[in-house]
Amino acid sequence: MKSAGQRLEDVGEDALVRTLTSRLPLERGVIVGAGDDCAVLRGRRKGWYQLFKADCVVEGVHYKPSTPPVRVGWKAMARSLSDFAAMGGAPCYAVITLVLPARRSVAYARALYGGLEKAAREYSVSIVGGETSRSSRKGEAMISVALTGEVARARCVLRSGGRAGDALYVTGRLGGAVKSGRHLRFAPRIAEGAWLAAGFPLHAMMDLSDGLAKDLPRLAAASGTGFELELDRLPRNRGCSERQALGEGEDYELLFALSPRSGAKLENEWGKAFPELRLTRIGRLVRSKAAGRGLQGGWEHFSKGEVKREKGEARRAQ
Repeated sequence: MKSAGQRLEDVGEDALVRTLTSRLPLERGVIVGAGDDCAVLRGRRKGWYQLFKADCVVEGVHYKPSTPPVRVGWKAMARSLSDFAAMGGAPCYAVITLVLPARRSVAYARALYGGLEKAAREYSVSIVGGETSRSSRKGEAMISVALTGEVARARCVLRSGGRAGDALYVTGRLGGAVKSGRHLRFAPRIAEGAWLAAGFPLHAMMDLSDGLAKDLPRLAAASGTGFELELDRLPRNRGCSERQALGEGEDYELLFALSPRSGAKLENEWGKAFPELRLTRIGRLVRSKAAGRGLQGGWEHFSKGEVKREKGEARRAQ
């Protein structure tokens, strides 16, 4: 990517991340660096990996200033937890960076932490420290969560292991998360991800945060494949169009790939283990890397279209 004269909105998030991380030095303890849902590091216990993830929510981008702060705190923690679910792992410890305007009330900050603490208790996370800072006088709030955890080496699922012919599945239903408020109270699929990784030979998995239309091509690209999507099988939330299910994002469901030979057993056992949560086969990975390339939609930071919508519609700021 040529950088001279280019702005972030000219290149988009994915290209920026590739540029920033392509030459990072990695010592031997790094199993997987930037580019997956979590970094994967050599574990302290034999047969285990350590997982590490950082994520943030920004006022005016991920939520409105009027959003109840306890909801903001929950979302800030749950976003990172969702990435652990996508690796088949379990979270352990968190550090929190909290950036607030000095004029914001103490009660607001305490409510933010109330949401963080609620999610931490629900998913057995210990908050062990962090940092606080002021933003500019008229600046927005920002909460960053860094999480560590672990996964058994044999159960660690990456984005990059998909194979041509694999069946693609998604948990739950897609679309309408912002309008309904689910993006502020979703349950990260920790138990489901661990169950899948323990019981089935998954080849690839990731969580859906930026929309299926953005995240499925990422999984396919990481696996060196293309994909075919059966649009008539998309599990949509009530009242949602195909476009919304593909591109609105904030679903925080799991997308994964495995051999079609395992499909019947998976679907049968899933219904017994999680009877209240839908599981849907939505397509397959294919050999041609060009297949599926025309899929449109999804959220990408810095892109011109999203910046325009952010200013005009506050698309994700609920």
